[in-house]
Amino acid sequence: MARTFTSAKARCFTESVIREMTRLANRHGAVNLAQGFPDFAAPAAIKAAAKAAIDADRNQYAITWGTKNLRDAIARRAKAYNGIDVDPETMVTVCCGATEAMIATMLATVDPGEEVIIFEPFYENYGPDCILSGAQPVFYRLEPPDFAIDFDALAKLFTPRTKAIVLNTPNNPTGKVFTRAELQRIAALCQEHDCLAITDEIYEYILYDGAQHVSMATLPGMAERTVTISGHSKTFSVTGWRIGYAIAPPAITAAIRKVHDFLTVGAPHPLQEAAAAALEFPPQFFLDLGASYTKRRDRLFEGLERANFKPVKPKGAYYIMADIGHFGFRDDVAFAKHLVESVGVAGVPGSSFFRDPEAGKRWIRFCFPKQDATIDAALERLGNLQ
Repeated sequence: MARTFTSAKARCFTESVIREMTRLANRHGAVNLAQGFPDFAAPAAIKAAAKAAIDADRNQYAITWGTKNLRDAIARRAKAYNGIDVDPETMVTVCCGATEAMIATMLATVDPGEEVIIFEPFYENYGPDCILSGAQPVFYRLEPPDFAIDFDALAKLFTPRTKAIVLNTPNNPTGKVFTRAELQRIAALCQEHDCLAITDEIYEYILYDGAQHVSMATLPGMAERTVTISGHSKTFSVTGWRIGYAIAPPAITAAIRKVHDFLTVGAPHPLQEAAAAALEFPPQFFLDLGASYTKRRDRLFEGLERANFKPVKPKGAYYIMADIGHFGFRDDVAFAKHLVESVGVAGVPGSSFFRDPEAGKRWIRFCFPKQDATIDAALERLGNLQ
């Protein structure tokens, strides 16, 4: 029998459904509310800082785990906003986006056969990250529309093999913002079972209706067992720059840095300098960010209701999950295909956010980091949906 030249790991997961929907949107000329990237300009100041860094010939390798300017800026910002005490020399690893920070963290902390608990609906990278690390993902489902946690059921998922739990707050795709009380109970489970918390906080500044972002690493007993992941993509509208980072205790950081070095060597040097400048933006920038996204959220949410969807209003991030069960399609994939090919709007089928596709077959996710004209064009087309 002929040898198979692909790995068993690669055969265990599919290509990104989110990125595939962007390709379909481009092919059919659809309005892209699938992939979470802005269609408006990044702040002028961050672009100017990048240009200045290029003109200053910051074109060669930076220090593998990040330029000093950026690590210092991350430490200052993490203290001021998140309340985390950070030594930039021993606790920060700058990566090629939060996506690389997550896989570098998994590879650095989890051994084959160990288990990682993941909340679902989930961002689609977490399961493949576990597989690539040799870990076994264990899923806990948050049920719409309130996505509350049954802590008795969650506690039963912890075993002697549990090495870590992954938290994404504010959450993609649900928009859930984990409360301090919820995080405290999760922290207690982590300490009881001696496991790690890996937190993806990339949407930390995009909050609505008084929701507050709490970093797990600030809770009692969690600083030494938390890896905090974030980045610049969402806050500064530069998803293509691929600047992310992991904050962790020194011993964990040393392991992450080794893995990161052999994954990518380092993030783009001039863009790191620009990213450092962006973290020094005045407080009003971050306040305005939440206000501007609130308007976009409400615009899309109200339009989806008019178009006969049943959306769930998010508390954070920039996505809306909408119930489509009443439209009469076989499942979410059939609905999403019809939407992009015949209506001209791209969303993401809900099944891509669940282990069991059946759990997501009545859901679709739309994103709203878009200009008003883009949202309005999508809503006009969705108004023709029967």
